[in-house]
Amino acid sequence: MFKKYPVSWLFIAMIWVLCFIDVPETPLDNVSLIDKWAHIAMYGGTCLVIWLEYLLKHKKLSPMKLLLFAVIAPIVMSGVIEILQAYCTGGRRSGDWMDFAANAVGVILAAGAGILLAWWRARAGKASF
Repeated sequence: MFKKYPVSWLFIAMIWVLCFIDVPETPLDNVSLIDKWAHIAMYGGTCLVIWLEYLLKHKKLSPMKLLLFAVIAPIVMSGVIEILQAYCTGGRRSGDWMDFAANAVGVILAAGAGILLAWWRARAGKASF
């Protein structure tokens, strides 16, 4: 699975690292909801990469596999990370359910884009469900 989806695994690893390192202060801290936008971008980008790698590697698509690995698993991972941030970082990071919601929004947006890409590819005759 690591060989088949290397970019997806790289993005997943980056999320885990970014969610547990100390975040430096930047001028962007003054932008309203910048943290939530960052979460939407991280999870949306990661899930879009999962969709793209899946679409590139498979001729016949499995909606159940895509639902599990490109939608449900990232949302569950997000919840686990938020819980670990709340209870296992010694106060350096805090778990935030609004971050969880932003992560889910990113996943859902990527799923919408992935569905459109799959539809376009099927319509072009390159794959089937």
